[in-house]
Amino acid sequence: MVKSTDSVSAPARPGRILPLLLAVSIGVAVGVGVYTFRYAQGLSYFRTDPRACVNCHIMRPEYDAWQKGSHHQVAVCIDCHLPHEFFAKYAAKAENGWRHGEKFTTQRFVEPIVVQARGRAILQANCLRCHGALVHEILGKGQAADDLPCTHCHSGVGHGEKAGLGGPIGARELNASPPVE
Repeated sequence: MVKSTDSVSAPARPGRILPLLLAVSIGVAVGVGVYTFRYAQGLSYFRTDPRACVNCHIMRPEYDAWQKGSHHQVAVCIDCHLPHEFFAKYAAKAENGWRHGEKFTTQRFVEPIVVQARGRAILQANCLRCHGALVHEILGKGQAADDLPCTHCHSGVGHGEKAGLGGPIGARELNASPPVE
């Protein structure tokens, strides 16, 4: 009997394909993750520069308003919006990053941006961290500083007046506005 040189290769065994599929899947996931992290300027979120907040275009009005707000010279975004303890700060950053990424990617967010309950609690704690002595002096005995959130009366402190997002209209806003007829 003569052996044929035109041999048909044996079908691949699942034991060989599974590791290959796993390696390709992991490689694709890592590649997409690295690309997304770089595209979203992920390293910028580990710093304190407020410009990181405008990596996402939806935050531009808040950033512009903060530049005109009364705390612009003394506080940046993380001073008000994140806890100051190391682990709590990075846990909040991770949670915010995940939630914001998911909301913005799926386009399931509200406009204008609204601080959620956990964020309001962090904001209140930071107001009291800086201004607690004054608040307690104003309130007097028997009243708790958490009874009424600071932002109830001082909503424009961080980002300027609600209606105008930060006071007088600047040259950039004037140039961008359509002419009034």
